[in-house]
Amino acid sequence: MTLTELKYIVAVARERHFGKAADACFVSQPTLSVAVKKLEEELDVKLFERSAGDIAVTPLGEEIVRQAQSVLEQAAAIKDIAKRGKDPLAGPLKLGVIYTIAPYLLPELVRNVIARTPQMPLMLQENFTVKLMEMLRNGEIDCAVLAEPFPDAGLAVAPLYDEPFYAAVPSTHPLAALDSVTADMLKKETMLLLGNGHCFRDHVLEVCPEFARFSSDAEGIRRSFEGSSLETIKHMVAAGMGVTLVPRLSVPAEALGGKKRKGTEPYVKYLPVQDAAGSPPPTRRIVLVWRKSFTRFEAIAALRNAIYACKLDGVQRLT
Repeated sequence: MTLTELKYIVAVARERHFGKAADACFVSQPTLSVAVKKLEEELDVKLFERSAGDIAVTPLGEEIVRQAQSVLEQAAAIKDIAKRGKDPLAGPLKLGVIYTIAPYLLPELVRNVIARTPQMPLMLQENFTVKLMEMLRNGEIDCAVLAEPFPDAGLAVAPLYDEPFYAAVPSTHPLAALDSVTADMLKKETMLLLGNGHCFRDHVLEVCPEFARFSSDAEGIRRSFEGSSLETIKHMVAAGMGVTLVPRLSVPAEALGGKKRKGTEPYVKYLPVQDAAGSPPPTRRIVLVWRKSFTRFEAIAALRNAIYACKLDGVQRLT
């Protein structure tokens, strides 16, 4: 067997389609199909169940594909070790970031990485937590910036910062006259949420669990305005459609500094969320994760230092 054949079966298992797997491997479908069949004959096992328009991995095939993925990672590690002898930071670093962090962290982070380690360009992937975890396991990305909690997949984890939540309310809303709000105050309002798949949606529901019914049997605006992004939801708040919670880094600097352009009025007021009982305000923990088998330790350290070099206003940095 060859590493190329192992790469092909991993691609087929991931894509569940020979044509798509061939495209991902930059080969023709006949070339990939012949290589997979050759490996099945050599091992004397059936890796895939083939039917019209559908490919399924056999139970034994699942185990072999997992081992193949491990072998490919170890083979890649040999090249990484060789590169580290020359320059530990040489070569791109594939970084995944969840949707509710990427727009507010990446612009400054990319500038910092270019300035500090120009030989280590970032290859960026923005996605949901579940998808990024899958990409980590498959070796499609090297590391990811996520919000806890997430399924334990045997990953190495380095805490970055704790980020408080802020309430976003229309500037004409009675709550806008306050300096802060409590979770109890928000429970009485129409809450606008991110759609399913966003981990920040779950964080909001921890603060206001009443709105868990929001996406199932609610009617009208509560059902209609599950946003695809925080920025979309902010525009809905500005239009007076309801209120929401947002992470601190998504709050525009001018919204907290009292600044505004001449002749304009802000449409959204951002308020810290305090607990009337004096317990800590709601926050989320942001972490950097990577496979424990990933060998470019210096690259991870350089990335973490570049993140710490970002302004990160209003969050509590962790070491």
